[in-house]
This record gives sequence, C-alpha cells and structure tokens, in this order.
Amino acid sequence: MLDYAGVYELLSPEEREVQKAARRFLEAEALPYIRDFWERGEFPVHLIRRFGEMGFLGPTLPPEYGGAGVSSAAYGLIAYELERVDSGLRSFASVQSSLVMYPIYAYGSEEQKRTFLPRLASGEMVGCFGLTEPDGGSDPDGNMKTRARREGDTWVLNGTKMWITNGNLAQIAIVWAKDEEGVVRGFIVPTDTPGFRALEVKHKMSLRASVTSELVLEEVRVPEELRLPKAEGLKAPLSCLTQARFGIAWGALGALEAVYTEALAFAQSRVTFGRPIAARQLVQEKLVRMLADHTKGLLLAWRLARLKDEGKLRHTQVSLAKRENVAAALNAARMARDILGGNGITLEYHAIRHMLNLETVYTYEGTHDIHTLILGRDITGLNALE
Repeated sequence: MLDYAGVYELLSPEEREVQKAARRFLEAEALPYIRDFWERGEFPVHLIRRFGEMGFLGPTLPPEYGGAGVSSAAYGLIAYELERVDSGLRSFASVQSSLVMYPIYAYGSEEQKRTFLPRLASGEMVGCFGLTEPDGGSDPDGNMKTRARREGDTWVLNGTKMWITNGNLAQIAIVWAKDEEGVVRGFIVPTDTPGFRALEVKHKMSLRASVTSELVLEEVRVPEELRLPKAEGLKAPLSCLTQARFGIAWGALGALEAVYTEALAFAQSRVTFGRPIAARQLVQEKLVRMLADHTKGLLLAWRLARLKDEGKLRHTQVSLAKRENVAAALNAARMARDILGGNGITLEYHAIRHMLNLETVYTYEGTHDIHTLILGRDITGLNALE
C-alpha cells in the first residue's frame, strides 16, 4: 500500500492481514478484468459471492449476524482496496454494508437482523438504499415525496427514488418514506413485491461497472413486521450515510494510489527531449502533490477509524474526510491523465476510468459543496444551507 508516512505501522496485525488479503484477491480476480466490465457497462456479478467469502460485506458487524467483527480501519482498508480497482466495486460493498446491513443492524428488530443480515453478509442476498429522489438529493427531508400510508398491519408505499446503486440487482430495498404525520420511516421492501419496479439508468459515462437505478413504488404493500422499528425521523437514514461516507473517505485514497503509481511509472519510462518526463519540474510537482494529498488523507482516515471505534466520531469529521479525500483523488486522476498524455484517454491505462468514476463520487453521498456548508455551519454556528 502506498504509505509515505508509515501509517501501516499504526495498524494492528489483523488490519494489515485484511489489507494484504484484499489486495491479493482483487489483483487476481478483479483488476485484470475490470476494464472490460466498465467498457461494457456491466457489474461483475460473479464477484458478489466471492466478496461474501472474503468478508467484504458488513465486515464490522458481529459474527452472530454474519459479519467478521473487524475494526473500522479494517473496513476502511477493504474499501481502499476495492476502489483501487474501481469505484463501482467499492460502491457495491458500501451500499451493501453501510446502507443496507447497517440500518437493519442499528434500527431493525432481532428477527429482522437474524433473517436478513447473514444472507446479505454472504452475498446470497443483495440490497439497495432508497433515500434520494428525482427532485434533488441534497435536501432529503424537503424533497421527500415518497409516502407511507398505514392500513391496519400493512403500510402502502408510493413514490420514486433515483440514482440507486444496486437497484436492479437487489432482492430487498431499504426505502425511506414519510408517514401521514410527516415522520420519516424506514422499510425493508422485497423487490418482488407487486407495484415495485427498478429501472436501470443507462448511457452513463461514470461508474459504468456499477448498477444505478430508478425505483418506482406504486401502491406497494409492506407488512408492519418489515418496518424498521427503531427508525423514526431523518436522523436514521442520515446516520447510515455517515457510515457510507466513512468508507468513501478510505476508498478514494485507493483510487488515488492507483492513478499516482501509474503516472509515476509512466513518467519514469516516457522519454522526451532525451530525458524521462519525470525529470521535468512540472511533472514532479504534480506527482508530489498527489503523494502529499494521499499521505494527509491516509492519516486523516486512520484517525477517524480510531475515533469511530472509540465511539467519538462526529458526522462533521466524516464530512471533512469525504470532502477532502475525494477532491484530492479526483484532482490526482486529472493530473495523472495529463501526465499520460494521449495514452491517458484510453482504457489501456486506468487514469481516465478512475477520473470519470470519481466525478460521481465527488457528487454522491453529499456533494463537495454541501459538505463545505455542513462544515461551515459546524465551525461558525450559522446555517448557510437554508
């Protein structure tokens, strides 16, 4: 792992083994083929069960629910290695772990946990997370038009969700809707329920090795036993996003490593005017900036992992890490593409694929600007979001 400041020495032996095992597996079974899946616009579904076998899905959850019970840093390292291959792979695991398994674990009943979590952890079952709606994701409360109407022991859901990762792969969807009193509630919705449709978003030029969908719910009837009993209010889905953003803060650094190491090797071997372009001051400045951003980002991600395990992590700290690390990775991918010259626009190299993927990562799970305003509100006490 790229590690200029010796963060590896701060990891436990178990965390180091998780990182090494993930890299060995992904370099053998994913990296050689990801370009072709990305170009075809397909997610490598054959890897889902393998992810489960490797412990990539819900890894921090207790073993009694199918998880591996590893630390937050170990989870972050898994995200790092997945995104070093492709953001689409990390997105799949992030949704499954943080946006599907976590809300069931945190807000579900004991029966729901035992019914769903082991199957999700093994990859036997895939889930998706339905919060964002077509009118805008940055204001999930104000823009939420999906409604849940209670009829006895049944809830009837109507609405539309947009930009939903794994939507057309999922057997269950965690759907957030407002009840008749305007309270946000969460539901586990089997995707074969009458009235539920998942429509895949096509013609993407980013996250092509990932399934993105629109969910349409028309009089979808969900029994009371599939409502998340401990989820009441917007705080519940937002807490899930905090979990996912933590993984993104780690994952983006994996993409940054991928483009940096590729650009460095290319610059050392590419000769112009009798010397490798790595000897040029402008190229060195780009490489140093990439390395510096990675080093700072890795130290930040490691610190947040320790705070998370101590129960001290604040959502604003995660906003800082998501904002900074994704922006750094996207800038690095753009610089790497520049260093590669014409070669940088082909899928023979990784830079353009990571660059296009990171354009989405920069926007989803809270845009760069929204996280800026979240942090601004935290440090000034003044809300610029309204």
